[in-house]
Amino acid sequence: MGKQPCGPALNCYEKTISAVENPPQTAARFLKSQFKQERQGHLTQSSPSGPQTPDAGLSRFCRRMAANPQGRLRFNRSQRIKRGGDFARLRQQGERVTIGCLIVNWRRAQAGAASRLGVITSGRIGGAVVRSRARRLLRESFRLHQDQIAQPIDLVLVARPSIVRKGLAEVEKDFLTSLRKAGLLKGPTQP
Repeated sequence: MGKQPCGPALNCYEKTISAVENPPQTAARFLKSQFKQERQGHLTQSSPSGPQTPDAGLSRFCRRMAANPQGRLRFNRSQRIKRGGDFARLRQQGERVTIGCLIVNWRRAQAGAASRLGVITSGRIGGAVVRSRARRLLRESFRLHQDQIAQPIDLVLVARPSIVRKGLAEVEKDFLTSLRKAGLLKGPTQP
């Protein structure tokens, strides 16, 4: 049997009701030129807290990027020491310095080659999360200061248990102090 249409004379008990009380409005669309004008208007308005210095909101990273016009410092896979033989050779034939939370083993690399880094974190410093954090801190210290190294070197950083309580600034300080003591930096630098 077919469905009969509801009309004013028929008593219909069904009615279509929207499940959404306030249906969403369609998003306003701006042309790029309109968006830029709108954004510039917001930028020219003063902040409610008053005027600020130009770099008050900039992070330490942004200030470093402004000081480095060449662009972003990178740490590519080609700059990593991965083979066990390279680690062993550095330990046997390289030089060594121990400062703070890390041990630095290094050896001069071939002329024209890029500096390479290897990181060792043993189970003595903690679990997997702690070791991963230590590796990230050591790699970041190298990445930020690789352009300050006087000549290409192969470098192995070994994390010591005291790295667990340290932040990036403290690890950077120990890293730079050890490179300065080894005579590997171009000139005097501040962490």
